[in-house]
Amino acid sequence: MQHLDPHAAHLFLQQTPEAVLVDCRTEIEHMYVGHPIGAEHVAWQEGPDWEIDPDFAAKVKRLLRGELARPVLLICRSGVRSLAAGEALEAAGFTQVINVVEGFEGPLDEDFHRGTLGGWRYRGLPWQQS
Repeated sequence: MQHLDPHAAHLFLQQTPEAVLVDCRTEIEHMYVGHPIGAEHVAWQEGPDWEIDPDFAAKVKRLLRGELARPVLLICRSGVRSLAAGEALEAAGFTQVINVVEGFEGPLDEDFHRGTLGGWRYRGLPWQQS
């Protein structure tokens, strides 16, 4: 698996039109916290039980129309869930999986807040809320 910071991921997406950015956070995070413009949403897990979706890889495969060599970038809140989701995609045969380190909101700061140290939104990259 490759790892790119948000700026490098954004540049990669601009230079690689066949690449797909998948937001693997929950539906609530995707809608209300915001998401990168153009990101497709496929949740890795959902509340209230937070079980991993056993069909995650199959859903991403459908999204990519079965093209397992097509580049897939994964983003979550901080880069942790996307790493696990990426490992699942690789195990399912995807060959170009890229984890967006820092995620959308970045790591926790000393006050346990996100969005102050890194992440897609913090870096000023295009995003929107639903």
